[in-house]
Amino acid sequence: MNKRLLVISTVLGLFLGASVTRCLAAEEATAADGASAHMLVTVEAVHGSNVPVINREDVRVYEGRDRDKVTGWVPAQGDHAGLELVVMLDDGSNISLGSQLEDLRQFIVAQPASTKIGIAYMQNGIAKMEQKLTSDHALAAKALRLPMGISGINGSPYFSLSDLIKHWPETTARREVLLVSDGIDRYYGVGDMLDPYLAAAIEDTQRAGVIVYGIYTPGVGHYGHSHWLTYWGQLYLAQVAEETGGESYYIGFFGPPVAFTPYLDDMEHRLTNQYWLTFTAKPQKKRGLQRVKVTTEVPNAELVSADKVYVPAAVP
Repeated sequence: MNKRLLVISTVLGLFLGASVTRCLAAEEATAADGASAHMLVTVEAVHGSNVPVINREDVRVYEGRDRDKVTGWVPAQGDHAGLELVVMLDDGSNISLGSQLEDLRQFIVAQPASTKIGIAYMQNGIAKMEQKLTSDHALAAKALRLPMGISGINGSPYFSLSDLIKHWPETTARREVLLVSDGIDRYYGVGDMLDPYLAAAIEDTQRAGVIVYGIYTPGVGHYGHSHWLTYWGQLYLAQVAEETGGESYYIGFFGPPVAFTPYLDDMEHRLTNQYWLTFTAKPQKKRGLQRVKVTTEVPNAELVSADKVYVPAAVP
């Protein structure tokens, strides 16, 4: 009897040990596989305008000190060149914006056929679409108009940015925004880098994988010449652009830009040097945004991207 119990105990122990080993191996495989994450990356030259060629093996992605596996690095060209670009202007801007509309029109009509353009105006916390996304660039250019120039007509440009993102259908094309505003949050105020509406707009934009470019143009009245308000508005615009992988443009605290053309040329240069990056992120119990750093050791090259990426929950 004792021998029979010993044999049964031994067999049961081996079975349980094998089961535990298989479970641990499965867990380790799940942890190793992680979750697939995607983001749009812009390559820029550190010096000069000649952007180096970057190959997949040149790209490094880090979450903290942990390096993630890069599984895809595809140029946004050819079959992957699709772009949806929304030009969003602040209806509370100074009438001086009118002198820049021709620069914007020329930029819009010069876009390649693979680009769809939409025109929106920031108004009462929403993105009021004057022209839905269209491949007819001449039609989009015609939708540009003078701003209403009414003080307070747009309480916060960040309400409008969030509204645009939330109503933008998902697509396999790139999604990017040119935001033209003074950047001042009239609803919450300025002087606080923890502005909750600014933070919410950045989170919405990062979650959707949208890149934002910002051009400063003054608002009407006191908001157009107050150094304090102008300073913070430009900082907010710069923060949105920086944290979503874009660029912000301004000439300082005194008045509007002389011309938009140099900014638009730089933006166009960036649009032609973008890549779709896919990598295996660290597995997470819950889906959400994870902080990442994308780098390369290729000389004279710098990779610009959002500082957070949406990562789905790991599949058990």
